[in-house]
Amino acid sequence: MKVAVVKETYPGERRVALVPTAVAALLKAGLEVAVETQAGLAAGFSDEAYRLAGATIVLREDVFAADCILAVRTCGANGDGWVADRDRLRQGVILIGTCDPLSAPEACQEAATRGAVVFALELVPRITRAQSMDVLSSQANIAGYRAVLLAATTLPRIFPMMTTAAGTITPAKVLVLGAGVAGLQAIATAKRLGAQVSAYDVRSVVKEQVQSLGAKFVELPLETGSSETTGGYAKAMGEEFYTKQRELLGRVIADSDVVVSTAVIPGQKAPVLVTSAMVKNMRAGSVIVDLAAERGGNCESTVPGETVVADGVTILGPTNLPAEVPFHTSQLYAKNISTFLLHLVKQGLPEVSLDDEICRDTLVARGGQLVHPKVRERAGLPSLDALCSS
Repeated sequence: MKVAVVKETYPGERRVALVPTAVAALLKAGLEVAVETQAGLAAGFSDEAYRLAGATIVLREDVFAADCILAVRTCGANGDGWVADRDRLRQGVILIGTCDPLSAPEACQEAATRGAVVFALELVPRITRAQSMDVLSSQANIAGYRAVLLAATTLPRIFPMMTTAAGTITPAKVLVLGAGVAGLQAIATAKRLGAQVSAYDVRSVVKEQVQSLGAKFVELPLETGSSETTGGYAKAMGEEFYTKQRELLGRVIADSDVVVSTAVIPGQKAPVLVTSAMVKNMRAGSVIVDLAAERGGNCESTVPGETVVADGVTILGPTNLPAEVPFHTSQLYAKNISTFLLHLVKQGLPEVSLDDEICRDTLVARGGQLVHPKVRERAGLPSLDALCSS
């Protein structure tokens, strides 16, 4: 099987799906590896480094002649760049990458129509044996770190407490909303910089993790019920819940110098946790870094991809922080995707068994149609069971 790595075309995307050090494991498994010329350049990996690792350097048209294409972004995750890639697809080609299948199922449908087999890495189940394939966690980890650095350089005060001959400087107060992978890394980074850190999450089960990092867990008198999905993600709550949550959170946010929001529901618009009224009550010079900007934002005043100032508060809406530190995020992504690919090979790729949970949960398109139940639902298609019974 010939595996090819495509050069990313999404605006601002500097990551690459495979780094030179990840090539050896694929070669050992009997795969041929080709890399589009300059695919890794923006991340700090030269064509020569790939050659030395045993890969072949090819042009873009040769990438799409391979049996399997590895990408950071494909289908709906590649935006306008998907159109050109879509028209290059041939029958039976295997696409592996982030696809945004739940928000942009129509792109996956187009790939299916052209006969492609599509695996979406966002859908890797959060189970123990799939941890090394979890791209959402590996990339969110870096995003949480980067978000705090952005806040620290934007805030007109320093994070740590300092006692000097000229007086004592009190520490900055940082509030992290959401204690998932990105949130926990944001907490850890803010603590390392010396800030006074607190965190809130609708899932009370993460309290111990927050406290283990030295942060205070903010507890609100709310009935959360079942606030976590079976996959370990926060679950969307009703509007009545969010209204009460915003009312209670407002007091905590007003006392914070920095707010880092990370609350994202897979495949859905991000919940609004910080309203314009809450921003107005914050101190002038305060900073909000909204990691949910790509999904509409946790802050009502967020503008995706831009930095705005509202009522003296600076609100940053980054949409692709992992791409800003592409060397290490590519390194982590390469480990995820190569481990995933090798798992598929062991399962008999291209004809993988759906008895395997990892294969079943990530397979989006095969045999000319969408096969993933949730993606079919988002695309407005009947279930495959319903089609079979009819």
